[in-house]
Amino acid sequence: MESIGTNTAPDGEPDLVTVPTRQGLEAVDIIRRAASQAGGVGPVLHDGSDDTLGFLVPPGTADAWDLPGSACTQTNGRGMRFGDSCSPTAGATGWLLPPEAVGPVTDPEVLRAALGEAARLIEAADNCC
Repeated sequence: MESIGTNTAPDGEPDLVTVPTRQGLEAVDIIRRAASQAGGVGPVLHDGSDDTLGFLVPPGTADAWDLPGSACTQTNGRGMRFGDSCSPTAGATGWLLPPEAVGPVTDPEVLRAALGEAARLIEAADNCC
C-alpha cells in the first residue's frame, strides 16, 4: 500500500474525505483522545443538508483513498472559505472545527484508523441489546 500523505502544511489545496456525520464525529473524538497522534485532527466541515462531515487532508490523498463508506475528492480550492469560523446551524454547511482552531490537515493514515475504529464502535452499539 502506498503512502497517502502526511500532516505537513500542504503544497496546494487540500483534498476532502467525506463520511457520514455519526462516524465522523466518533472519529474526531478518537483522534482528539489519542494525544500521541501527530498533528491531531485538522479542519472539519459539517454539511447538515447531506448529514456528512468532511476532513481536510493533504493534496494527493484522493489518488489512493479506498476506504469503504467514505469518499475522498480533490477540492482544487473550490468552495473553501478559510477565515470563516462560523459554526454550522441545523441544515447548514460550515466549519465544525475551523482551520484557525486546529492543525493544518488531518493525517490520512490517522484518519483511516480512526474511521475504522468509529465504524466498529457504531456497529457494536447498534447491535447491542
